[in-house]
Formats: sequence, structure tokens, C-alpha cells
Amino acid sequence: MERNDLAEYAARSERSRGRCHGEMFKDDRPAYERDRDRIIHCAAFRRLEYKTQVFVNHEGDYYRTRLTHSLEVAQIGRGIARRLRLNEDLVEALALAHDLGHTPFGHTGEEVLDRLMGPYGGFEHNRQSLRIVELLEERYPGFNGLNLTWETREGIIKHSSDYDAPEQGDLAEYRFDLRPTLEAQIIDLADEIAYNNHDIDDGLKAGYIDPEALHEVGLWAETMQLVSTKYPDLVGERLVYQTISHLIGLLILDLVDETARRIRAAGIATLDDVRACPANLVGFSPEIAGKNRALKQFLREKLYHHYKVERMRIKAERFLTMLFESYCASPVLLPFAYQARFAEHGRERVICDYIAGMTDRYALDEYKRLFDPYERV
Repeated sequence: MERNDLAEYAARSERSRGRCHGEMFKDDRPAYERDRDRIIHCAAFRRLEYKTQVFVNHEGDYYRTRLTHSLEVAQIGRGIARRLRLNEDLVEALALAHDLGHTPFGHTGEEVLDRLMGPYGGFEHNRQSLRIVELLEERYPGFNGLNLTWETREGIIKHSSDYDAPEQGDLAEYRFDLRPTLEAQIIDLADEIAYNNHDIDDGLKAGYIDPEALHEVGLWAETMQLVSTKYPDLVGERLVYQTISHLIGLLILDLVDETARRIRAAGIATLDDVRACPANLVGFSPEIAGKNRALKQFLREKLYHHYKVERMRIKAERFLTMLFESYCASPVLLPFAYQARFAEHGRERVICDYIAGMTDRYALDEYKRLFDPYERV
């Protein structure tokens, strides 16, 4: 039931390395479509609605969450995959799963848990995403986890960004000496396209980004000029929205063209050829890659390190640390279901699982329940 025009080097269900557990399926959906559906229906995916990107949940209903971000990555990823004749179902599954292991309060939460878990194996959100789909979800008879295909699990653990540095260790089965599928490689760049552009939108809406300063960034200024030429009377928010839309389109088209060029230049004919490449094949042209780096640098300086974002980061670091230390000192504070896992997984790792699974809102409420004497427990 998969598309019959997929490229020879695309991932295909019939060539999958399969699942860890044998199952009797109720229908004949392709393997990666089934993976996508299982991800959508899992508890960790629903929690993404109240996990933050840059702005904490209580700061406003307008701003992106991990859930809306994942949907945007899926949209961008599918568009890229379709143009390259790759497997859209696998791309969508990976897009929707790539942030499952993220903590509350964005990368601050990840940094805090990694520091606190240093003596116990550390914390990294790709590993946590894999732990969720392989162990922590409890939905099916006979096994824990979602029993996803090997290729989907491989794409989850090999997802990379500026913040991610998973080590191999017990993950040897995923062959870090080989490149992941092109579908998995797409997610790295679709993720970047999505968060760069929606962070511009959110930052402008919040008043954290100065529109005049943003206009000094070449990629943004060039795209806005293109939109202004196309729609001379467009001003205000509509001009911003159309600039973001056109910028996303520009980045997608450049990535597709450059990736197709690299595939041809490398003589890629099969998925094995993809895996044997010395570097990822999916990427921007040198010109656009340079301009995109300048945009990322602007966002890092003007938004991610804005003093109001820093204030929330410091607060989040403080009370996540207090939660972790309180649970370690008094493990009986955790729900009984989590206490029952101590013997098998270790007390600190279970506490880490509990905190990592919290939404921003739940973490704030839990902090009040533990430390506010007037709050109901």
C-alpha cells in the first residue's frame, strides 16, 4: 500500500529489519504508517501539548509547544520527502517522535537532568525518546513500549542537532558507523527549518525580537523584500507571516535541490549506498547554509538569551533541581507505580523518567504541592 513511485534508495516497509516482538496485526497497514499511528496515540505524544519550546506554557496560548512544533516538522518533512520520492510515512513517524523524550522547560530541563543524572548515566533526550518507545509506554499485550520498526527507532536515536550528542554504549545495534536513512536525515533539517521560523514568529509576537534588528539578517531581509515586491501593499503581521511562509518554502526548495544534486553526484542507487556514505546527503547548498547559520546566530543572541527567557531558565533550573533532590531524599513521594520500578531500573533513573515525562504545567503544580504549605497535595 506504499507509493509505487518511491526511489530505489527510499526506505520500504517490506525491507524493514522488523520489530522486536512478533504481533498479530488487525489490518495490513504499511509498517511505517503503523509506527506513525502508534506514536500519535501514545501518552508521551499527548504530553507534548504542554511542553515548552522557548516560551513556558503559562506565558500565553499563542506560542508554540513541542506538539505544534512536531506537527510543523511533520508538514515540512513530508513536503521534502514527496519531492525526493522518499517514504513519507517514515518521515512523518520520525517527525512526530523526535521530541517525545524532551523534558519540561525545553533544553533547560535537559541540561538540568543531565547534570543531576551525571553519576547515574546522564540524560539525553534522544535516548529518552528511545526509552519511551521501547520501554516506558504500556499499551499493548505481551510487551512494553510501542514495538516500532528498527528503522524508526534508528531514526529516533540518530536524530541530531546543536544540542544532541548521544554516545553509543549499549546502542551498538543501531550501527552508528552507518548513516541513517534519508528519511531520518530529513528530520534534522526539517526540525531546524521549523524552529528557526516559528521562533521568529513567537519572538516578534512577544516583543523579544526587534524587527529592525531582524531586518539586518540577510536571509530574512532578502525574503521580506521578495514578499514586498510580490505584495506591495502588505504591512504589519501579514507581511511577517508571508515572509515566514516564503522563507520556509525557499529553504525547502534549496534543500531538495541540493540533496538531489548530492545523491546524483555520489551515485546513490540503493539504501545500502546511503548508509555507506561518509557524510549525510540531506543538506542546504553552501550559500543558503551560510545564511541560515547567520539567522540561527541572531536567534541565539537576541531570543534564546533574552533576559526574560534567562529569568525563566534560572527559575526552571532551580525548581527542577529541588524536585529531583526531594524525590531522591524521600522516594516515597513518587506514585506507587513508579516506586515499583526502583528495583529493576534504579531509583534515580525512575525519578528521572518521572520528571522528564512531566509537562511544564505539571512540574509547576508538583513544585507547589511539595513546597507550598497551603497547596493541596
